[in-house]
Amino acid sequence: MAPRPKSSSRTIALFVLPFVLGCGATEKPPDSGFLAKWMQVHFALARSERLSPLVASRIAAYGAVALYEGMLGGSPSLRSLAGQLNGLDSLPAPARGQKYDWPIVAISAERDVLAALLSEGFANTRLSIEAVADSQITSRVSAGISSTVRDASVAYGSSLAAAIIGWAAKDGFSPTRGLAYAPPAGRQYWVNTSTPDQYIPQSLSAASDFVALDNPAAVIDPGSSSERALLMNRPRIRGTKALTAINPTRALEPHWGTLRPFVLASGDQCAPPAPAPYSEEPSSEFFREGKAVYDATRNLSVEQRQIAFFWADTPGQTGTPAGHWLSIVGKLVTDLSLSPDSAVEVYALTTIAIADAFISCWRTKYLWNVVRPVTYIRRTFDPDWRPLIVTPPFPEYTSGHSTLSAAAAAVLAGRLGERAFTDDTQGPLGHAPRRFDSFSEAAGQAAVSRLYGGIHYPMAIDNGLAQGRCVGKSVLSRVVTRRKS
Repeated sequence: MAPRPKSSSRTIALFVLPFVLGCGATEKPPDSGFLAKWMQVHFALARSERLSPLVASRIAAYGAVALYEGMLGGSPSLRSLAGQLNGLDSLPAPARGQKYDWPIVAISAERDVLAALLSEGFANTRLSIEAVADSQITSRVSAGISSTVRDASVAYGSSLAAAIIGWAAKDGFSPTRGLAYAPPAGRQYWVNTSTPDQYIPQSLSAASDFVALDNPAAVIDPGSSSERALLMNRPRIRGTKALTAINPTRALEPHWGTLRPFVLASGDQCAPPAPAPYSEEPSSEFFREGKAVYDATRNLSVEQRQIAFFWADTPGQTGTPAGHWLSIVGKLVTDLSLSPDSAVEVYALTTIAIADAFISCWRTKYLWNVVRPVTYIRRTFDPDWRPLIVTPPFPEYTSGHSTLSAAAAAVLAGRLGERAFTDDTQGPLGHAPRRFDSFSEAAGQAAVSRLYGGIHYPMAIDNGLAQGRCVGKSVLSRVVTRRKS
């Protein structure tokens, strides 16, 4: 097929024409339910595949672009992301005069992109992707779509997916698989404190997120860890590189900051200020940062503990922090009865912002390699101190939760306005729904949860929030999703 141009009135007209031709009198128009379903799929697959938050964000973003571009031809107002996202110069155009069902195009594109990016995953993952896609396509046929239009739509969706998969292959991800990393040595630098005996129990807990069974600060029923261990040991395809299980004894994705962002010019575009210089002197700023964590965690209230666990989003137990915000988006699609155009637009922009936030944050983390509170506090204040949440295997500054949450909140506020909502993402883990007056309030709570958990200094949280807002605003300012009327 011919390449899809960056954008033009001729291009838009070409998209609208097949949509009109493809809609018969007996065909039912789509609602946004099938789009929300794919957001649920991303959350579930990130959990079952035990994806790292970063890998989960990358897969979600490319999948969301596939859905967006698949729905584009049926929209009189949406504008292609081709020519706007880094490296995505063009996409295949639909055949002139051919009838299409655009939901089927989107479903086909999403299915193929996910299948490719999760090709090294468990067999059940691939079967799940196919089952969801087949069910949705069957539903569209039941709504009046002919087999001829169905087949043409599936084929065009696959051609879009092939182009998006080719685009993804050039983002720098593959060369970082297995790339060596030598952490710097010195008291001021991060050292990994995660161990397998901590990580496995925390991942198996059904009572609360990201806690170790031998941690007296955590409330957990040890009996909840049983045959679920089998889940952690399912074999993957031999030679797996892209979806390797998280190894808590190694630095997590030390080269992620070198990946090609979706929108940012580079991982340095929204760089925060330098962290406070390391010092163990009581009069120093760094000492005050460490003491702030120590003081905050010594007498946590019930509410603060609940906040820490609600936002922990442990890989292997939840859909990761990226999936948590996608879960919020999915619920908003339903609660606000968003149109398919608005739903796919918010979905794409939010996932892109989250993916770029992780690239920006990880660039910062491994640039400064700031020591974690667990190491500093034991060295300086209390050798027996334990954080509420097990410290993850990567440097401290800035806070990933803060950065990605602020980026997601900025996009949601920009597209939907600041509004109250209820987040019930962690219901399956026993957490009560939480009500927020705005997206920024939710982002702030996600950020401060890392202070309560004992794994981030205030400077990492505050500067992480600012870093994420910068990413979100950059996405909103650069990516134009609506064409001018």
